[in-house]
Amino acid sequence: MKRELFIDGMWVAPIEGGYRNVIDPATNEITGVTAIATLSDLEKAVQAAHKAFPVWAGMMPDSRAVILHRAASLIDERVNHIAALLTQEQGKPLPDSRKEILFGAEVLRYYAEEGRRMGGTLRPSIRPDIRCIVTGAPVGVVAAIVPWNYPVDLYAWKIAPALAAGCTMVVKPPPETPLAIAAVLDCLMDAGLPPGVLNDIPGDGPTIGAALAAHSRISLISATASVPAGQAIMRAAAGNLKRVALELGGQCPFIVLDDANIEEAAAAAARRSFSNMGQICIAVNRIFVSHKVHDRFMDALVSITSGIAPRPGMESGAVYGPAMNDSVRVRTQKHVDDAVHLGARLLCGGHNLTGSEYGNGFFYSPAVLDDVPVDALAMTQESFGPVAAVRSFETDGEALKLANMLPFGLAAYVYGQDLDRAWALADQIEAGGIGINVNDVSELHAPFGGWKMSGFGRELGVEGLETYRESRHVRMKVRPRTTF
Repeated sequence: MKRELFIDGMWVAPIEGGYRNVIDPATNEITGVTAIATLSDLEKAVQAAHKAFPVWAGMMPDSRAVILHRAASLIDERVNHIAALLTQEQGKPLPDSRKEILFGAEVLRYYAEEGRRMGGTLRPSIRPDIRCIVTGAPVGVVAAIVPWNYPVDLYAWKIAPALAAGCTMVVKPPPETPLAIAAVLDCLMDAGLPPGVLNDIPGDGPTIGAALAAHSRISLISATASVPAGQAIMRAAAGNLKRVALELGGQCPFIVLDDANIEEAAAAAARRSFSNMGQICIAVNRIFVSHKVHDRFMDALVSITSGIAPRPGMESGAVYGPAMNDSVRVRTQKHVDDAVHLGARLLCGGHNLTGSEYGNGFFYSPAVLDDVPVDALAMTQESFGPVAAVRSFETDGEALKLANMLPFGLAAYVYGQDLDRAWALADQIEAGGIGINVNDVSELHAPFGGWKMSGFGRELGVEGLETYRESRHVRMKVRPRTTF
């Protein structure tokens, strides 16, 4: 598949003719080709978005909703084709790709309806002849930067609220995984999205991402990225005081209290640690287990992890796939080796998977480490790979201190059957999302985002729509009230 740039409603070749191979992580072979944008392409995309803005912003929300609903239905109809593209470029098993794409369609439907509910309020005034009306308006032309780990899902998280709010967009999808997104764009185009409303230009972060952040004609930029990338975006955006919404990942703790259901907690920790090979911003990185149940938990976790057999994502029955690329494996191995060097015990996994059954794919055996020092890389940095680093604690206060010790705060998890106790602990954890006896904090109707160095701004929920709206206060003098 050859993928071009999408500008002003058309698939177009890059002005300077640059293309890059898209690699299948399961084979390390070429699965497609994508155009790579330059600054000249970016300027065309921004111009198209500005041209389209007055018409799209002026359209009734119901009319925008019709297009988003149509696009969601088309995604549902084409899910098998889109899922195959996603698995071949990203590596995750086909069922996970289908789940991601179908949820992306649900996000479009949700914001289609939330956009219809946008309204204003009449506020009190201190004078009887004054009426205060608060309304909203779209921010303007906005930009978005999408990562490669959940490209379709996070693409929908950004475009759905922005389009529903009346904004037009320029998006930089990941050049590593741009093919499934292209199929989603076809659905939007076939649904009747007007030219220029959504422009899509794969490119490199230091070039296209930085230019979008600095561009004077872009009013807001939303990005899911690393902390250094987020800091660079903020610095670049300061030039025109651009609004910024950043989700910058984290280093998420998982606390197992002494009254937890050990089998459930171990299964949940394993899935959240190793799903998508740990390449999830809310993946479990640090596991803190009460010393009273430590041995039982470790036995369960090692038993589950030892049974994980990564396979090519297109293979029937595959539950875990390869890492995205070799840099993920290199970083993961660095974290494992560092922990062992500092005194941790490697209980299973922790090495590349090679041999004829794995070919040249980027497969890795998920690692479980115990007695990991708090200053180890696996305890202090986001591994973004299949590593579960465990240490025990004596008291709930110690567990809380360990959970809050880092400058990150995206998600955290607490497992325990005394809900008052678990709630009290969760209420003091410094993170944007807390899961109590559940290993996922994302919910379509609720805000998602981080505290501290994990970013700011929220996606999903009504808060995700509000990100792309400006408030306007109209203060109006009226005639004196007639008394009857």
